[in-house]
Amino acid sequence: MKTYRVVGIGNAIVDVFSAADDSFLELMGIGKGIMQLVEKERGELLYGAMKERVQAPGGSVANTLAGLGNLGLSTGFIGRVHDDALGRFYASHMAEGGTDFVNAPVPGGDLPTSRSMIFVSPDGERSMNTYLGISSELGPEDVADAVAGRAELLFLEGYLYDKPKGMQAFERAAQLCQAGGGKAGIALSDPFCVDRHRDDFRRLVKDLDYVIGNEHEWSSLYQTDLDAALKLAAADAGLVACTRSGDEVIVLRGDEKVVVPVHRLIPVDATGAGDLFAAGFLYGIATGQSLVTCGRMGCVAAAEVISHYGARPEADLKALFRKEGLI
Repeated sequence: MKTYRVVGIGNAIVDVFSAADDSFLELMGIGKGIMQLVEKERGELLYGAMKERVQAPGGSVANTLAGLGNLGLSTGFIGRVHDDALGRFYASHMAEGGTDFVNAPVPGGDLPTSRSMIFVSPDGERSMNTYLGISSELGPEDVADAVAGRAELLFLEGYLYDKPKGMQAFERAAQLCQAGGGKAGIALSDPFCVDRHRDDFRRLVKDLDYVIGNEHEWSSLYQTDLDAALKLAAADAGLVACTRSGDEVIVLRGDEKVVVPVHRLIPVDATGAGDLFAAGFLYGIATGQSLVTCGRMGCVAAAEVISHYGARPEADLKALFRKEGLI
């Protein structure tokens, strides 16, 4: 018996939003419109400087799980938060969204819950300052047999490979899932992450059941143009999905190839587009849909999240799937 349809493992990060004009950004030395990693002291300084803070649970895989929860699948999240106000907020809000946060907040220690301080300018630009905190300590001891081993699908975040313990947690979870008869897959996360871990990711593509990435990540993985990269990926991986920034999505399984058209939209906020594509795509896999339908579900979910601010869906995704004739 499977406890969860989908289990995700990744960084548990609280997104904290605050309005800020250009003069404030300059005063605080914040790079406008980019994401920067910050250390603890800098993170605390910026957090304390935020006015009228708005908080939301974030993190790439966690956003995907929020989409799957919206679609009604049972989900669990393997992550690590501190037993502080932000950590308790994160765990409770994940649960309210229908996803079990399977590890209790960790008491003691010096590392607080991970957070990304996001300053939103009047022109809509987002300046992100991310402190990884306790998420950087996620390790194999955080992966329970009864969680990963009883997942129908396991979804892994490539960013975990930036820390040795995260790599160990990642691989233990995948082994448990596959040993229990489930399917394990990965999001390549970003081209720079692929650059840092190319050899490991090339090995993983052969070992895992499905891999989701965008055109830049696939080209980076195989260090060649997209067409050649996808041919190599199809030979290595069981199931490959490639998104292309508003162009058709390509899905490959062995000799089977489908190209899924995309309705071009001007995004209000592109944050979370890849995460919600993964949610729709995995919903299709979990419910036994064709490759074309899986791809279309991913595109519909991504289109919803870029139509508003924030990285999680606001509309009923199932209703959107029905409107498109997908279910």
